[in-house]
Amino acid sequence: MVDVLRVSAQSNPKSVAGALTAVIRERGTAEVQAVGAGAVNQAVKAIAIARGFIAPNGIDLVSVPAFVEISIDGEERTAIKFIVEHR
Repeated sequence: MVDVLRVSAQSNPKSVAGALTAVIRERGTAEVQAVGAGAVNQAVKAIAIARGFIAPNGIDLVSVPAFVEISIDGEERTAIKFIVEHR
């Protein structure tokens, strides 16, 4: 099972990057979900920061974006998900 990290426009990218790095080290892959432009911006920043955190360990992160339908308060929303794994 892939761990899902949900990011909002108010998320701290450095904090998300730390959580993402921990999940990648433990599981090898993670999914980052974001709804809205601000959240996607924070998610992309977090992935870039996480690459810097984990690069000294010889791990090169790659990210594959895709759309996913999620339910928020009973309402269907389209989110962008980033599958993050090492190359």
